Amino acid sequence: MIEIPVFGKTGEETSSIQVDEEKLGGKVHMKLLKQSVMMYEANLRQGTASSKSRSEVAGSNRKLYAQKHTGNARMGMNRTPSRRGGGKAFGPKPRDFGWQMPRKALRLATRSALLAKFKDGEVKVVETLAADEIKTKRTVELLKTLKLDGSCLLVTAAYNRNLLLSTRNIPGAGVAVAADLNAYEILKHRWLVIEKEALVRLAGATS
Repeated sequence: MIEIPVFGKTGEETSSIQVDEEKLGGKVHMKLLKQSVMMYEANLRQGTASSKSRSEVAGSNRKLYAQKHTGNARMGMNRTPSRRGGGKAFGPKPRDFGWQMPRKALRLATRSALLAKFKDGEVKVVETLAADEIKTKRTVELLKTLKLDGSCLLVTAAYNRNLLLSTRNIPGAGVAVAADLNAYEILKHRWLVIEKEALVRLAGATS
């Protein structure tokens, strides 16, 4: 069991919560984490790079000059890849780089990423992240109180529009709902700031 302190909105420690490692897979599956990160990054690729082949370049199909009896090296059309302005040999074409992992593997990767963060001590649990109004200053003050250096991901139990708008101007900060959390988002940020209720849903934590 991993025991983690729970902080209030003002940054004071109010209680503690326990997380069972077995509910997070028991160990960190490094190969699975690598595969999941590679998958998410591959799916982010646009794959729109394109170049023209010799058949797509504008120009004549006519041979530049006779094959023999000119004293020059033999030469075909001016669209050949060996000439300036010609087509590209084996150039890139639009393609889909995306691929998918099994859902069970993705869920296990998310749990492994959470467990890795817990073991590295890079998780802060707070009572609530709910925001009654759009106020970036309050979110900044909370992050300063928690003494976070580097990027952070705020994880909530439910969607909160005010928190999202209050955080989007803070460099390196992001917001995610527990149901939509994945290994890539967890590993991309240095710190995780998780609501107590969200942690209960993700890892079955107990007080």
